[in-house]
Amino acid sequence: MTMPLFDENADDAPAVAMEYKVHVDPGKEECYFQFVQKGATIYVSFQVLRGGDGMAGFAVRNPSGQLVHPYQWKPASEFQEVSPTGGYYGICVDNQFSRFAAKLVNLYITTFRYDQWEKFTQELKDIDVSAENCTNILQGVDKRIQGILQMQQLARSREARDYNLLLDNETYVQNWSIAQCVVVIACFVVQVYFVKKLFETKSGGRGRI
Repeated sequence: MTMPLFDENADDAPAVAMEYKVHVDPGKEECYFQFVQKGATIYVSFQVLRGGDGMAGFAVRNPSGQLVHPYQWKPASEFQEVSPTGGYYGICVDNQFSRFAAKLVNLYITTFRYDQWEKFTQELKDIDVSAENCTNILQGVDKRIQGILQMQQLARSREARDYNLLLDNETYVQNWSIAQCVVVIACFVVQVYFVKKLFETKSGGRGRI
């Protein structure tokens, strides 16, 4: 399945951040496409939240079709690159090695266009205002903010994964508790049945004890 996540004509913002939770059926591969402006930086974070062994394949292809991030069967992975030409990057999640378990995957995608800051500087220079120091400060602040956002996203992904693991463990313990209760009740019924048979007497005869 392929689906465009961002249209090249939809937005001209210097930075775009998107987060998706993707359900991948067993034995299937889901591919998505993200448009990146020329000279912009693309960052992709991938993490399996729940399902099966907690791992899946993750790969990224550049606009030329080259595999810039090869497939690896892992629970989480990251990719970052400055696009020299721009275009649509292919982001694929592969669950073909899992024949029975579906996977819930978290995808976090961001694109940055630092050239927008250069345009802003040039506009200020046209009116004889030097803003080089201000621009450097803004770029530094922007990079730190993006780093903080990435760390927050990873923390949210880990929290979601731990929560799903807790739910799975709760279901496992509940099912086993019910099964043990059924076994105990069955043993009690069997014991009562055999004790009753032990004291049964045939008509006109004596008991076994």
